[in-house]
Amino acid sequence: MKLISVIILIYNSEPYIAATLESVLLQTYKHIEVLLIDDGSPDNSVEICQQFDDPRIRIIRQQNRGLPGARNAGIRQARGDYLAFIDGDDLWQREKLEHHVNHLANSARVGVSFSRSAFIDEAGRLLGSYQTPKLKEISPSYLLRCNPVGNGSAAVVRREVFAAIAFSQPQHSDNRSGTSETCYFDEQFRHSGGDVDFWLRVLLQTDWQIEGIPEALTLYRVHSNGLSAKLDRQLAAGEQLIAKIHTYVTQPDANWEAVTRAYHLRYLARSAIRWKSDAIAIQLMHQAITTYWRIILESPRQTVMTLVAAYLMLLVPRRLHAHLTKSSHAQCDRA
Repeated sequence: MKLISVIILIYNSEPYIAATLESVLLQTYKHIEVLLIDDGSPDNSVEICQQFDDPRIRIIRQQNRGLPGARNAGIRQARGDYLAFIDGDDLWQREKLEHHVNHLANSARVGVSFSRSAFIDEAGRLLGSYQTPKLKEISPSYLLRCNPVGNGSAAVVRREVFAAIAFSQPQHSDNRSGTSETCYFDEQFRHSGGDVDFWLRVLLQTDWQIEGIPEALTLYRVHSNGLSAKLDRQLAAGEQLIAKIHTYVTQPDANWEAVTRAYHLRYLARSAIRWKSDAIAIQLMHQAITTYWRIILESPRQTVMTLVAAYLMLLVPRRLHAHLTKSSHAQCDRA
């Protein structure tokens, strides 16, 4: 039986971490180890985790290095044949890991198996909207437009994939000793963009495929606080990703930079709609279309629905926002 290493980031997750950890421990697939990466969390998240009496749990402590740094620490400590990640505020359906094990066992060339995701609010209630990207034949060109995996809690990855895309990186940004360590996620992407960079390197630097399963087995939590700061960070991360792509894509598709930027702006507009910020959503959609107007032809339904939803938010009662959000998020998020 294949061992799965589940890597959970602990950082300011106090309101949610107990439910997240419980959703992992109650998986129908039992042969797992759970690596809780305490990334210098200042709250009581670790103390809450210590209340769980389960021999499969290990707590690994480190100074704060951000999401990619925590994932790298977990990968280096993992003993599993497959590795899975879940953020400290998301949830899994009980049969999630079992479905992925079956998928990987029957798909020899698939290195990354992901599920579709359902959005939940801060109280854990389903919002009625889903990430439903295409599941097969995922190419680098498609990935520049859309992150089919959708979020960091959706994928289960073969151990061999990490060996194939590993690289050396200084241990810390202020490191002066010249020492380095093996990394898998690029730690320059502290807030966003690192997942897309990782999936692109898998597709471009290995023979492994990325493929999804149709069930919505990941419950992705949407937070409304700090919208402006989040958008600023994610806009900066999008530009950072474009700069990084230049270093390993020698012959990209024509207009790839404008394509990547426009689809990222549309993704942020959909996030603004989720957070009920109509003016920001409209501004982002105008920027997306100005940046790459062919987005309307390439992805008409998603682009038009997002633009219409943003404008209608100005006119319709708040009670209709959930329906508009559901319509504009039916496809694929770009993060």
